[in-house]
Amino acid sequence: MVATKGLLARLKDGEDIIVAEGYVFEFERRGLLKAGAFVPEVVLENPEWVRQLHEEFVRAGSDVVLAFTYYGHREKLRVIGREQDIEALNINALKIARDVANKTNTLMAGNICNSTVYRSDNQASIEQAEAMFKEQIEWAVQEKADFIVAETFSELGEAMLALQCIQKYGNGLPAVVTLIPHSKNTTFDGLTYGEACRKLEDAGAAVVGVNCGRGPITTLPLLKEIRHSCKGPIAALPVPYRTTTEQPTFQSLTDPVTGVQAFPVDLPAHACSRSQIRQWAEEVKQLGVQYVGLCCGNASHYLREVAEVYGRKPVASKYTPDMTQHFIYGNRANNKTYYTTEVKRFL
Repeated sequence: MVATKGLLARLKDGEDIIVAEGYVFEFERRGLLKAGAFVPEVVLENPEWVRQLHEEFVRAGSDVVLAFTYYGHREKLRVIGREQDIEALNINALKIARDVANKTNTLMAGNICNSTVYRSDNQASIEQAEAMFKEQIEWAVQEKADFIVAETFSELGEAMLALQCIQKYGNGLPAVVTLIPHSKNTTFDGLTYGEACRKLEDAGAAVVGVNCGRGPITTLPLLKEIRHSCKGPIAALPVPYRTTTEQPTFQSLTDPVTGVQAFPVDLPAHACSRSQIRQWAEEVKQLGVQYVGLCCGNASHYLREVAEVYGRKPVASKYTPDMTQHFIYGNRANNKTYYTTEVKRFL
């Protein structure tokens, strides 16, 4: 097997990294994960589905197989009464991801995320969060992750703790650290996203940026700020929903018919079009975003749009839409005018 070029080498050479996230929402949509706790029980109950989604995302252009350990931490498993399964879940997820990455010559990343227990004013909670990060990081090292993603942090404080834990327990693995942008243009602990990302970069993160929370349109201003503040590679992984200035996050979106909160089960009413994802990808590519993908709500047809904008031709590009072949809307020489004119007018 040919050795896979590592994350740091790719970044140093100016290469872009396409990253598929969004496993939680996709498995919930498929009826294999429960909205609410959002725990990746599918890893234990239907591991082949996890493998297949990894492979699907790689075919769509992902350079990274992200082990499905998001919300697979001790606190989340405690909530659903399965804390005893934490090691099995994490090890299984990492082994599946490693195997797919080996077979597809892609990178495999371990994954830690917001602990849901961290409080900056409570030392006991900080120690609890560190212990949770530590065990997941050490399992990722054990199962030969290429780097570790630490993501979806509302506060710089918790993001910095996660980075420090990767540096302390990660055996030298690079860290990608991203914050979740909420409705305000600052982190929960009061920093602009540019300031917070620059601090994470200065502290040694290989890549910094934002994931989740906001859709493409409302993420862009923050990315411009981060690009201005940071010297190195930046990350952008928004949710593919039509957030607006008035409703800047997918948690703040309301159902267009009922007016009630759309998050999480009624978010499909706000899904981005593929054209919107392509336009966003063009804008962030121009901005110099080097680590790019989509978070909750992602699907392979969206990721293919991003990959193609970034100059890739993944396996799934074989089936990129070509409406010239359509019997009504196409322009083939042998199309029948009965359909291209008469039936078309009737539509």
